[in-house]
Amino acid sequence: MRAIRRFTVRPVLPEPLVGLGALAGNLRWSWHPPTQDVFAEVDPELWESTGRDPVRLLGAVGRARLDELAGDAGFVVRLEAAHADLTAYLSEDLWYQRTVAGQGGPSAIGYFSPEFGITAVLPQYSGGLGILAGDHLKAASDLGVPVIGVGLLYKHGYFKQSLSREGWQQETYPVLDPDGLPIAALREADGTPATVSIAMPGGPALIARIWVASVGRVPLLMLDTDVEGNPPAYVDVTDRLYGGNSEHRLRQELLLGVGGVRALRVYSRLTGAPAPEVFHTNEGHAGFLGLERIRELTVAEGGPRLDLDTAVEVSRAGTVFTTHTPVPAGIDRFPRTVIEQYFEDAAGATPGVPVDRILALGAEDYEGGDPSVFNMAVMGFRLAQRANGVSQLHGHVSREMFNGLWPAFDEAEVPITSITNGVHAPTWVAREVFELAESEGASQADVDSFWPVADRVAGSRIWSVKRELRARLVEDARRRLRASWLKRGVAAAELGWIEEALSPDVLTIGFARRVPSYKRLTLMLRDPERLKRLLLDPERPIQLVIAGKSHPADDGGKRLIQEMVRFADDPEVRHRIVFLPNYDIAMAQPLYPGCDVWLNNPLRPYEACGTSGMKAALNGGLNLSILDGWWDEWYDGENGWAIPSADGPGYEADPGHRDDVEAQALYDLIEHEIAPRFYDVDHDGVPGRWVEMMRHTWKSLGPKVLATRMVRDYVQQLYSPAATAARSLNSDYAGAVELAAWKRSVLAAWPAVRVDHVESSGVGDAPEVGDVLSVRAFVSLGTLAPGDVRVELLHGAIDSADSLEEVAATVLAPAEGYDGGRHCFAGSVTLDHSGPFGYTVRVVPRNDHLASVAELGVVALA
Repeated sequence: MRAIRRFTVRPVLPEPLVGLGALAGNLRWSWHPPTQDVFAEVDPELWESTGRDPVRLLGAVGRARLDELAGDAGFVVRLEAAHADLTAYLSEDLWYQRTVAGQGGPSAIGYFSPEFGITAVLPQYSGGLGILAGDHLKAASDLGVPVIGVGLLYKHGYFKQSLSREGWQQETYPVLDPDGLPIAALREADGTPATVSIAMPGGPALIARIWVASVGRVPLLMLDTDVEGNPPAYVDVTDRLYGGNSEHRLRQELLLGVGGVRALRVYSRLTGAPAPEVFHTNEGHAGFLGLERIRELTVAEGGPRLDLDTAVEVSRAGTVFTTHTPVPAGIDRFPRTVIEQYFEDAAGATPGVPVDRILALGAEDYEGGDPSVFNMAVMGFRLAQRANGVSQLHGHVSREMFNGLWPAFDEAEVPITSITNGVHAPTWVAREVFELAESEGASQADVDSFWPVADRVAGSRIWSVKRELRARLVEDARRRLRASWLKRGVAAAELGWIEEALSPDVLTIGFARRVPSYKRLTLMLRDPERLKRLLLDPERPIQLVIAGKSHPADDGGKRLIQEMVRFADDPEVRHRIVFLPNYDIAMAQPLYPGCDVWLNNPLRPYEACGTSGMKAALNGGLNLSILDGWWDEWYDGENGWAIPSADGPGYEADPGHRDDVEAQALYDLIEHEIAPRFYDVDHDGVPGRWVEMMRHTWKSLGPKVLATRMVRDYVQQLYSPAATAARSLNSDYAGAVELAAWKRSVLAAWPAVRVDHVESSGVGDAPEVGDVLSVRAFVSLGTLAPGDVRVELLHGAIDSADSLEEVAATVLAPAEGYDGGRHCFAGSVTLDHSGPFGYTVRVVPRNDHLASVAELGVVALA
């Protein structure tokens, strides 16, 4: 019989053990091994059987055991020490307080993402985007950066993956009880749940409850529509991550963006936390936050009401937008008619923001765009003054993808910068690796102390630890493999072979990620017989541990998984290659440390960043990857291997041939370079050249791949400048009013702006290095003043088509004024290198509040 109601009964802890509740309630335990040790000591078997979930552990442990622990003086001392350590962590001054807060850094940053991967016990993530968001919050906490996360609480999370007897992916959606998760309800002063609401077309308002997860020092607000009073269609808005049809996704993104801003306001009101000065939207899913901030400013209560243009400028100045996808198909696009329905002027989700203006913000009104759709990424760029990609190559790809928004500018000047992703080392690095470094004097309090000690640790100790980690992975993989086969309907009596599956002494290659086609899960299967020979080599065998989920609606991805599973099921090779279903954080944590090589073979340049290889590198794993994402900028020839990619129109027109060429290059690297180096051991059984590559990997990549480096970059390059820009417009809004009026006047006058004539002198028929080129540009500005523009002399080396390369800009100063809005600007440049040289002159808008010369999208060229 089914229960008519369900709830979770929370334990009552004896007074000496109340610290356990505080430790369980803060997700810092998920990356803090000493705290995990305390929970493991409560009941080691329960700790493992509950999935290392402190909340479940405390709910399952018996009263007698709690009383026993309360009387155990040694345990109480260890618990109190862990609790004191957490208290100090939450209160002490860290990097941000010591170096940024007093220099004008933002008082708070709202970080919006549709998914957050913090820990396996809070399954609110599907893949890289969510893991990146989780690592961002953890690193912000470790640095003291005042971030507040904003996301959704999905009743079913993403999905649990299993396999059918035939190897087809199957999805299940277990119900998550919020009372059994490491989160707490945000409550009003009278104890009632705190909520937000959003107007919905033709019906009652959508109501969402606010939950808070404590991620170290960072609160994560999560909105949940499973609220009494919501009709069933509204309850289902937060049913699962990336599920449902287009309108369902739109409702989720409305809740995340509009509801998320409102949740931040409620949180600040109830807790006294500073209101964010900067709003960061992690991918376009949260882009509607900009509309809500504009609405707030145009219908402000208790303050000045701004006109729409002024409100847009105030909102833009404090908004950062990060794009993560290098493929147009990965961007959310909605029919314009649906946007009209949800944002109709009077009763829409953001009343006061005209629907025609909203439609214009997301319009693909550029060459090659689709006029019938509303593009969330396009709106994200238009509502954020600062934007970035997530690796250097991805920044380049993004500038090309979205050049249509700034058609007057070359790709290099499209205002999308790059901050390469990083990973949170305490989450992903094996405890034994930290202990290796600490044994030579490194300290987790000083991350820079880790890299130099790589040369001081004996190679035999490094290799011994690596074997231990490989053995742990083998044990975990066998356990998961057995469970998978049993679920596929095979009798336990048939599974004796699993005890021999994988080996702690065989070269282990890992491959785990989402399974869209461009990540090419099955590239390694292009020549099955050659792969078999590599797996079964009698002297230098390899073994493969593979995992990954396909989106439930992606049958193409599921077919790739099935192809891989069927190959791995072959009795001839199944002890050397395994596919482990239900890839998640819990699987990943032993997987990265246990692999010797991390394989990544996407179609270049479709991997935006790809942080899994970073996690392997921090554990001494060597990357074997296509030069894409982060590997393209940080591969140095000694910290792993680059798979040659078959680029060019001929290969792009024949993807099958491209796959064949790149697969052969992959096989060759494994057979002729990787396996020989791994098995080339000295008299102590240590592969000296391999260990040297591990050392070099730690030293060359360690400082770069950290999420703390990434978050510092965001603070210094994006958050602090955004806060400064926002304050300059927010103080009394006069600056914003002036900026909005100035932009209108410049755009209205720009058709009359032109470069009429350019004169040069100082360079003869045979110019030499050291000569001074003087230039006078005669420019028509119409109704604009010289102070409204910057006239630039662009110069540098040129190619055979007379295109400028490595362009430098020299500002020309106003020299003379004439009737009719004509002006002369003059300046000079010294020729400092030989070779072909060229120059041109352009006029761009100039205002101290602009973050980029391309911000208005207009330019006048000679």
